Amino acid sequence: MNRMVYFEIQANDIQKCIDFYSNVFGWSFIRQEGLPIEYYRVNASVMEGGMFKRPADTPPLNCGTNAFTCTMQVENFDKTASKITKNGGVVAMPKFAIPGMSWQGYFLDTDNNVFGIFEADPNAQ
Repeated sequence: MNRMVYFEIQANDIQKCIDFYSNVFGWSFIRQEGLPIEYYRVNASVMEGGMFKRPADTPPLNCGTNAFTCTMQVENFDKTASKITKNGGVVAMPKFAIPGMSWQGYFLDTDNNVFGIFEADPNAQ
């Protein structure tokens, strides 16, 4: 019963982040009217989420995160990693194996938010 059901992304440049996640993962965004902040609903296929203007300065790089890190399962790690970097994302932690389970890696989006990608692979070593 205590499963994650919603996520939010903070961004300084909302349109740039919308373009990034739309191009890399095919997510769609709808402006939520009637709120005191600029807010977008995110349809990410398996989970709903939101995006809004970051209320403070972006934390400096290499300081860890003061949040949960979301990881997306993908069919092909290398193809998705290529799409990420072609759309302005940056490798934060290179691809590594979780032996017998998956390939994992972490990236920064166009607003320096950390996220992961995961390719299931029982042969990963």
